[in-house]
Amino acid sequence: MRTLSPLPAAVLWDMDGTLIDTESYWMQAETDLVTSFGGTWTYDDCMLLVGSGLPNAAAVLQSRGVDMELDAIVSWLTDRVQLKINEHGLPWRPGARELLTAFAEAGVPMALVTMSIERMARQVADLIGAGTFDVIVAGDMVAQSKPHPEAYLLAASLLDVDPARCVAIEDSPTGLGAAIAAGTIAIHVPHEVDLPEADTHTRWPTLAERTLADFSALCSIRFDLLDEAAPATLDFEHTNSRATADNHEDATA
Repeated sequence: MRTLSPLPAAVLWDMDGTLIDTESYWMQAETDLVTSFGGTWTYDDCMLLVGSGLPNAAAVLQSRGVDMELDAIVSWLTDRVQLKINEHGLPWRPGARELLTAFAEAGVPMALVTMSIERMARQVADLIGAGTFDVIVAGDMVAQSKPHPEAYLLAASLLDVDPARCVAIEDSPTGLGAAIAAGTIAIHVPHEVDLPEADTHTRWPTLAERTLADFSALCSIRFDLLDEAAPATLDFEHTNSRATADNHEDATA
C-alpha cells in the first residue's frame, strides 16, 4: 500500500560548490588578483574563503596587498567568474540538476541562497531555467553573510514557509553553520571541505542518485518531532503548503 510521504516545505539551495562547481573559478580569480599586486596566494589561502561572503573575502584580499576598494574587488572577482560561466557553461555538481528537476516536478518551492552577488545568482538561475527558483537571496541582499542565518531566514520568509520544515543543502562549513542556525533540516554535501555528520546536520557524500524518498525520510523524522512538540490544538498553517509525493513508497516503510 502506498501512503503520502512528506516532502520539505521548500528546498533552499546554496550555489557555489553545492549546485555548481565554481569554487575553482573563484580560487583562480583570487590568485590572479593577488598576484597582479605582487602578492602570493596559495591553495590554503583559497580555502580560507570557501563559503565566505564576498565583502569578507575582499577584506582579506585587501590585507594581502590588493590596493582596491572592497566593492571594486567584489566586482572584479564576480566579473571573472561570470566570464568563466559564459565561456564554459554551468559546471554541475553530481546529482544537483536531477534533483532540481525532481523537486520542480513534485511542486516543491525552491530558493537559491548564495553569498555571490545578485547579478551572478540571476545569471546562474537564468541558465538553469526561468521559474526554477521561486526566490533568490544573494549576498548583496542581506546585511549579514553566512554563517549568520539571515539569508536562509529571509528565503523562508519570502516563500512563506517555516524554516524548520525546509531542507537547506550546503557544501561549506560556513554555509552549513548558517543553515543550522536558521533551524533548517541541514544537509552537508562536502566539496572542498569535509565535515563529519553530527546531531545538527546530515552528511551525504554526494547528491548523485539521491531521490525524493531520501528527503522524505529526513522530513518524516523532523516533522514528527515538531508535531510532538507542538500543542495538540495547534493547527499548522503550513500544512497546506507541504508538498507530498504520492508516486513513491513511504520512505519510512
